[in-house]
Amino acid sequence: MNQEKTKTEPENDSRREFMMNMSLGLGGLAAIAVSIPVAGALLAPLLEDKPEVWRAVGSAENFPIGSTQLVKFENADPKAWAGTTAHTAAWLRRESTDKFIAFSANCTHLGCPVRWEAEAKLFMCPCHGGVYYHDGSVAAGPPPIALRQYAVRVADGQVQIGTAPIPITNFSDGQKT
Repeated sequence: MNQEKTKTEPENDSRREFMMNMSLGLGGLAAIAVSIPVAGALLAPLLEDKPEVWRAVGSAENFPIGSTQLVKFENADPKAWAGTTAHTAAWLRRESTDKFIAFSANCTHLGCPVRWEAEAKLFMCPCHGGVYYHDGSVAAGPPPIALRQYAVRVADGQVQIGTAPIPITNFSDGQKT
């Protein structure tokens, strides 16, 4: 009886070891199978080419020197399901015959839309009282930084604003005219 027991222990140990290795292997395969889609979803936006496009917002003649006007344009990568979120806006100011500045229409504090007060020459955020000077720098309130600026150029008499899928990012050529 004692000899029988000693013969079966090594068999049980090898079977137990085999089953444990098999369980670990199958568990590892299952973990890899589950993690591939998750990793793909997390990494795909980083690897995709981000289109940057120039959007025409109007003829240069329509913007008098010294004026600041709200312009609306479509984002660089509008999705069919995006609806109105595929559009954004900017405050466009004509400084001289060939110089334009486009400020983001959203406050840098929490993203509320800012409005231009022409008489005071200030951008005002109605949500938390943020105030910006005419050059976009912070005058008062909670905004941590100045209004963001878009790249602007004039091509074929049309004022164009550089935009990307994420509207306020560094436009690749950084051209601000």
